[in-house]
Amino acid sequence: MERRFTVMSREWCHLCHELVDALRPLAEAAGWDVEVIDVDLHPDLEARWGEWVPVLLHGEHELCHYHLDEAAVRAYLAGFPLESRA
Repeated sequence: MERRFTVMSREWCHLCHELVDALRPLAEAAGWDVEVIDVDLHPDLEARWGEWVPVLLHGEHELCHYHLDEAAVRAYLAGFPLESRA
C-alpha cells in the first residue's frame, strides 16, 4: 500500500495550510509523503468534498477533516507493518 497522505485543500484556506503544516512532521517521521490537491482546480473533487476541506485521506480512508487529529493519524500509522512504514 502506498505511503502517501492526500490532503484535499484550497489555496486560500487557512485551515488547510494549518493541517498540512501540522501533518508534515508526522508524515516525515513515518517516511510518508504528503500530496496536497486544490479541489478548486478539479470540479469533480470540489463537488465531492465541497465545504469539508481540508480533508486528510489515505487512499479512500478519511482520517480527519477541518483540523489535524494527531492521535488518529498516529494510531493509523501504528497499524501498518514495519516494512510499510520504512
